[in-house]
Amino acid sequence: QVQVVESGGGLVQAGGSLRLSCAASSGSGCSISTLGWYRQAPGKERELVADISSGGRANYADSVTGRFTISRDNVKNTLWLQMNSLKPEDTDVYYCNRASSWPRWRWGQGTQVTVSS
Repeated sequence: QVQVVESGGGLVQAGGSLRLSCAASSGSGCSISTLGWYRQAPGKERELVADISSGGRANYADSVTGRFTISRDNVKNTLWLQMNSLKPEDTDVYYCNRASSWPRWRWGQGTQVTVSS
């Protein structure tokens, strides 16, 4: 069973920055998968924020384009999300998982991001 652990969330003022990290357990096939960062607010569906192919091609939701940057290390099975110019509407629990057509791993606990106005 693949395990993913997200970290790096916290409380930040609007306009601030945070860097999220995600570590996947070894043997997960992480290096060949398209990976993504998702976010979910209570009572809402989980949405894809950004994804990145094994070769490094990234895609972003319109709401975060120009502010967030996704990156990965295929050797260390690690995924990052650099979040700049944060807005109160970015407040959510953030999760990492596979994306595109790749079957999802079991979801981790996520990391809470809270942006104050």
